[in-house]
Amino acid sequence: MNSFSELDRAMMARALALAGKGLYTATPNPRVGCVLAKDGAVVGEGWHEKAGAPHAEANALAAAGGAAKGATAYVTLEPCNHQGRTPPCAQALIRAGVARVVAAVRDPNPKAQLGAETLEAAGIRLDIGLMEDEARELNIGFFSRMTRSRPWVRMKIAATLDGRTALRDGRSRWITGPEARADGHHWRARACAILTGIGTVKADNPRLTVREVATPRQPLRVVVDSRLEIADGARILEGERVLVFAGREGRTPKNAEMVALPNANGKVELPAMLAELARRGVNELHVEAGFRLNGSLVREGCVDEFLVYLNPSLLGDSAQGMVDLPAVDALEARPRLRLHAIARLGNELRILARR
Repeated sequence: MNSFSELDRAMMARALALAGKGLYTATPNPRVGCVLAKDGAVVGEGWHEKAGAPHAEANALAAAGGAAKGATAYVTLEPCNHQGRTPPCAQALIRAGVARVVAAVRDPNPKAQLGAETLEAAGIRLDIGLMEDEARELNIGFFSRMTRSRPWVRMKIAATLDGRTALRDGRSRWITGPEARADGHHWRARACAILTGIGTVKADNPRLTVREVATPRQPLRVVVDSRLEIADGARILEGERVLVFAGREGRTPKNAEMVALPNANGKVELPAMLAELARRGVNELHVEAGFRLNGSLVREGCVDEFLVYLNPSLLGDSAQGMVDLPAVDALEARPRLRLHAIARLGNELRILARR
């Protein structure tokens, strides 16, 4: 079992903070940070900004120059060992003369694996497992795509205390206040794609873009529209191209790509949709939809996490709920979640719950 020092922990914490700089931009690649330290001091550091750009290790080695020889490299993900758009990082660390590598977690990508074995074969000391939980959390979507062939699905819901998300006619602007709405844009920004349903498009006519966060990248916008009812004038069709999943072949909306994935009922086969999004490199899928699509996603086992903003107000029984699910006959049969985090934002509570 590895024994890590306080210096090791401090350096890995710094590497994780650096990795977080790629929170909005690294997709579809993992968010990775690297720190090179020698004699207790940092001699170089870097992070991976975006696909096609140098990896974290390459940036740290470039910053360190000759000081990398004999240093310890702290990396939030096992150094890769394959030639993609950039050279293999394991080989770069070997050429630089690094003496030790501390990695938070093994790389789940089969194409990038064996970096650890390559380093050890070159005589470099390797320790894996420092702050592994934090490293996995930072790349929760990447691990999901690599190990389950589907994105990590986060369902965002804004609701009143009586669990209502919209008026009877579907209107929901605005249930929550400015602090919660701004926070929601941060979650949008970190996602690879944002998904909604045709019901929300008709009721709210949203753009589903990131507007409260300075980011050079807009997530892919995805619409579930089984009967291809989306109007060419819908605001979601403005700007970058939109991906529309339908339950049948038909017209392709303007500025959109249409994919037909029908199930036996003529609606969209939702698990197949997740597999297709993963194939396109979507790590994290952020859902902002109405209670009917929410219910379908939950019933078909497509939701990993619930991001719920609770406003201290009431809308009454005739308003729409959070998730359209069949009633259970016993309390023991109810779907159960575990609380992951709770925060207060202005006059609202933000609850993060996982299955």
